[in-house]
This record gives sequence, structure tokens and C-alpha cells, in this order.
Amino acid sequence: MGPRLPLCAGALRALAPGRTALRPCRDSWAARGLRSSNPFTRRQEEEWRRRNRTVLTYIAAAAVGMVGMSYAAVPLYRLYCQATGLGGTTGAGRGAERLEKMRPVRQRPLKVTFNADVHAGLQWNFRPQQSEIYVVPGETALAFYKAKNPTDKPIIGISTYNVVPFEAGQYFNKIQCFCFEEQWLNPQEEVDMPVFFYIDPEFAEDPKMDKVDSITLSYTFFEAKEGQHLPLPGYQ
Repeated sequence: MGPRLPLCAGALRALAPGRTALRPCRDSWAARGLRSSNPFTRRQEEEWRRRNRTVLTYIAAAAVGMVGMSYAAVPLYRLYCQATGLGGTTGAGRGAERLEKMRPVRQRPLKVTFNADVHAGLQWNFRPQQSEIYVVPGETALAFYKAKNPTDKPIIGISTYNVVPFEAGQYFNKIQCFCFEEQWLNPQEEVDMPVFFYIDPEFAEDPKMDKVDSITLSYTFFEAKEGQHLPLPGYQ
């Protein structure tokens, strides 16, 4: 004889006199985790299982994507900021042909000052080798920074940069720069880091730049770590 099934509250009342058959309670089947024989219910269960598998697949894909984005954060950030000049980020150089065709705007001299910062988590000495230089739009210029690792272990650093005032960033073009590139310094090692740049001649034609006579180029070094997210310049 199989296991006894519980009865619904009204099952006994529904029995006719002299009958021995008992009607089992379907609610108790559900409570015991038994699978329903109703085809509609079975289809619902299968649909729920399919949807759950789909959701789990999306979650797994999103997790993988986030890990990938953490590794791509630095190059994507670099390309975006160089293309837009966002936050005072300097623009990428426009090639040798652009440099050959440029004509210096001698009547529009500008003072470029240099700033250097180091994140609290990086034990480096970092400073500009010159406090300021004078340039004119359409003229190339070369400046240097110096970095030293005073510790007894090798350290890898990476830097961001910005320009103040922010609006001038779209005209400040670098030809050679150490920004966004990992810099490996051995214990007690000291290196010179060049910055070769120019200010686009279109700077002199922009009415918003009429009162701008000084530009500050600022670099900040961070310790390079896996999945490092560099802060947006000007909005730290």
C-alpha cells in the first residue's frame, strides 16, 4: 500500500454514504513539492526555468564585460579625452603635415606654467624642470619633468594630465608625452620625461580665449595597478 495522502478540509463531507474512495488534497501536493500533472502548469514551470537561465547568462556576460572594461579603462579614457578636450585634457597632435603648415601667431604670446602632483599612494618624487615658458600659437615647444623612485623596490607609475583653463585644452596639442604610459622606475632611479607640444593657431581666433594669457599644464602620477580607474581631469 502506498503512502497515505492528506485530505482537503471538505473531502470527507463530499463522500456519499458507503463509498470508500477519498479525494487527496492538491494543496498538500504543492506543499510537498510534488510536480503538477497540469500541462499548463508544466509549461509555466519550463518557461520560468528558461527565463532564469537567460537572466543568469546576461549576468555572467555583464560581469565579464565589467572586468574587460576595467583593463580597457585607461586607453578608452585617453582616446575619449583627447578627442573631446574634456576637463582640460590636451588634444592629440595632428601629424607632420599639420606642423609644416602652421604659422606662428607672433602677436599672441602665452605663458605656459607647469605643475606636478603625486597621488598619496605613490612614493615618488615628481616635479617640472622649468616653472614656465613663453610660446605663441602655432609654435612647438619642449618641456621636461623629472621623476625619481626613492624607495628600495621597483614601482610602476602612470599619469594623467589636464590644462587650466579647461576651455584651452582643445587647443593644447601634444606631439610627445609620457602620459597614460606605464613608467617603470627601479629603486633610486631618476628619469627625465619630455613633453613636446604646441598650441593650435586657432586659439588666437577664438573669442572665448581673448582674455587668456596664461595656461597651466598639470600632471598627476598614480601607482599603476590592475584594473586602475584614473580620475577624470578637472573633476576629481
